[in-house]
Amino acid sequence: MDCRPDCGACCTAPSISSPIPGMPDGKPANTRCIQLSENNLCMIFGSPLRPKVCSGLMPSAEMCGNTRVQAMTYLLELESLTAP
Repeated sequence: MDCRPDCGACCTAPSISSPIPGMPDGKPANTRCIQLSENNLCMIFGSPLRPKVCSGLMPSAEMCGNTRVQAMTYLLELESLTAP
């Protein structure tokens, strides 16, 4: 499955604990990644600077749903269920 254009839910909804260029402490949940472009594309896609958790996340029908809102809802619920 390919990413939906102009979505960026997976770069906004989940928390990321590893460093991201421009965000040395990672990012909290429901916060836009500084590396997410205005077109909702990862600006460090394919770079070794991209966190492993990001490069390991693959789009799926269950995670992405049919809309960005569905993807955000799913990912924020997952974040809530896995929070310490």
